[in-house]
Amino acid sequence: MFELTVRGHFDAAHFLRDYQGKCAQIHGHTWQVEAKIRGEKLGTAGMLIDFSLLKSKLKEITNRLDHILLNDFPHFSLVNPTAENISAYIYQEFADSLKENEVEVFAVTVWESTGAAATYFRHE
Repeated sequence: MFELTVRGHFDAAHFLRDYQGKCAQIHGHTWQVEAKIRGEKLGTAGMLIDFSLLKSKLKEITNRLDHILLNDFPHFSLVNPTAENISAYIYQEFADSLKENEVEVFAVTVWESTGAAATYFRHE
């Protein structure tokens, strides 16, 4: 089994609904994203999948979230844009974008700061 990792980032603001604390106010982060892909079969070039394709697919997703108020993004209109919910959203979008490849998205981690991250992963 092989595992590949790609990273990206985006800048966005958010606030938490139904929450008592500082994060109920609009504030921003430079969100860091790490996606892990797994697979067993290498292609003829000796690669599981081209890193440039993975980076491009991840960038397409993070570009949708870049420099917006996440609460205004349709996916987060009913669920809070927490690191947990953002990681699950990116996981699903990334997995959907790679459906036609012989790889699976294993995990997506989203950091809202250097000391705080949430990971969504495939349950085995």
